[in-house]
Amino acid sequence: MATQLGFFVDASLCIGCATCGMACKNQYHQEPGVVWRQIYPLSEEFYPHRERAFYSLACNHCEHPCCLEDCPVGAFTKRDDGIVVHNVEACIGCGNCVRSCPFGAPRYNEATKKAEKCSLCYQRLDAGLQPACVQSCPTGALQLIDLATFDNPDAVQFPPGFPQRPDINPSIRFKLPKQPKVVRRNV
Repeated sequence: MATQLGFFVDASLCIGCATCGMACKNQYHQEPGVVWRQIYPLSEEFYPHRERAFYSLACNHCEHPCCLEDCPVGAFTKRDDGIVVHNVEACIGCGNCVRSCPFGAPRYNEATKKAEKCSLCYQRLDAGLQPACVQSCPTGALQLIDLATFDNPDAVQFPPGFPQRPDINPSIRFKLPKQPKVVRRNV
């Protein structure tokens, strides 16, 4: 397998602090209302302790991205390292990418009338740095991975509640949250 960069979300470590999302917003100065990385509490139907389980999600830099396929003006490209880059100057704001992505990664910016999305901080990677979201995570719950070499037996690609789209092969893996231990005291 060729290099395919992506994210590993360890929900057993994520505390839902949203530092990753704020680091992204600080790095790119998005307009109010435009958020590229968001924290989602797990639904109680999948995990009964909402206040303890979160997924940090942005663009999944899919192996076969819908956004790239459905863009009529070629505003998306895929780098050799698997990063899906959006060229905002080429974007005409048609919204095809926003509608086609099953993960909701491209976001429409009302101020610019164009789509935007996570770039996996490719400029930072090219400079030898980690993505802003990964670097900022205080618990190490968010990591940059190369799927060509990533080997974690606890990782899953499609956890409960996450859209199952093996045809586009999202470049994200998850470690599921742990159930809290019940502690009983003998009285």
